Amino acid sequence: MIDLEAVISLRAVAMQGSVVAAATTLGYTPSAVSQQVKRLEKETGVALLERAGRGVVLTEAGTRLVVASTPILADLERLRADLHVTAAEDARVVGEIRLAAFSTVVRGLMTTVLTDLAERHPGLALSLRESEPWESIALVASGQRDLGIVHRWGGVALAMPDQVVATPLFTDAADVILRTDHPLATRDVVHPEELAGEKWVATFESTICRQWLRRLFDGVPNAPRIVHESMEFENHLELARAGLAVALIPRLGRGELGPGVVAIPTAGPASTRDVLAIHRRTQADSPALRATLDSVIAHAAHLAS
Repeated sequence: MIDLEAVISLRAVAMQGSVVAAATTLGYTPSAVSQQVKRLEKETGVALLERAGRGVVLTEAGTRLVVASTPILADLERLRADLHVTAAEDARVVGEIRLAAFSTVVRGLMTTVLTDLAERHPGLALSLRESEPWESIALVASGQRDLGIVHRWGGVALAMPDQVVATPLFTDAADVILRTDHPLATRDVVHPEELAGEKWVATFESTICRQWLRRLFDGVPNAPRIVHESMEFENHLELARAGLAVALIPRLGRGELGPGVVAIPTAGPASTRDVLAIHRRTQADSPALRATLDSVIAHAAHLAS
């Protein structure tokens, strides 16, 4: 019998482009993914991966297996949803929902959602993984997570596979963080060109927030000048408080600024981001997914107000 868990690993390799990237997405080690694929090759009697330079690609048989397995896995997911419907006939919501969300929405929204669901639906098991938006989309699309919370800056579209449904939640904004003695600290709004000569702290190059900061300075030569990098916005605040850099920090999950710094809105649509919930179409009838999504929507509406 074909090991479905191994098929999911092969699909992850196909979607992510390498064993290492697939392992990161699945939360496994690369050796564990390789072993699963080798076990699958032994079960099927055909090669599913082959070397291509320093990486691997799917063989024709591997591609056929991934394509053919997609509707089977979708049917299993529908069956799981049907079982949850049956179990929920006594008004209890049961089952498991695996969540993926970006860091600031974990602080600003998801902790409240998880607390709410634990109180109202004790039979619902929830697990949360922090991930970048494009990783969350891949995790949800491949069936490794059930519900994702993602964001897109400045109206730039995120690529959504056909099997993924997106639900808009709210719009978040980001402000420039300056020391109170900065020449622009008393302004109601600042323009990117006024900040072209500043030293910046930003998240890592691979993140959407870093790409968004660069997009804010489209058309402004030699900006932004990023001299410090950190994934923690709290660190950005402290560097700005010390006068070592200016920062661009979302309002969601930011909390109190504390003394010595101010938050100034920036001009233009690139300073806002849309926050979305995503799930697979095949889970639309799942009471567990519906209860979780309803809680997310309700608490997101409270944030928006």
